[in-house]
Amino acid sequence: QGPLVESGGGLVQSGDSLRLSCVGTGFILDYYHVGWFRQAPGKEREGVSCITSSDGDGSTLYGDSVKGRFTISKDKHKNMVYLQMDNLKPEDTAVYFCAAGPFYRDCLPAEFDYWGQGTQVTVSS
Repeated sequence: QGPLVESGGGLVQSGDSLRLSCVGTGFILDYYHVGWFRQAPGKEREGVSCITSSDGDGSTLYGDSVKGRFTISKDKHKNMVYLQMDNLKPEDTAVYFCAAGPFYRDCLPAEFDYWGQGTQVTVSS
């Protein structure tokens, strides 16, 4: 088990919703910038959404393909970060990863140091 553990993935139909959860093990997530990333077969890992640490302004950033459908949030008391995914589409099918790091600017995978093992999301048409 790594420093971050994701859960909540599954098989759903187009238009359905899922909520992914990410828990920090051994460190306080609220002290770090946290991002959700995804990787589909044969494709590069891409940024889905990021949220700044408590030292930041709590601002969020979303990839163009998920804007208006996905929402990132955190519960510092539970040491968790969530990704609410609504109106899912088949093209959202991927392994979703949670990551944390002390610095980020563009919500890119290379900017994050700590990663989870991922959770599979499959959306059928």
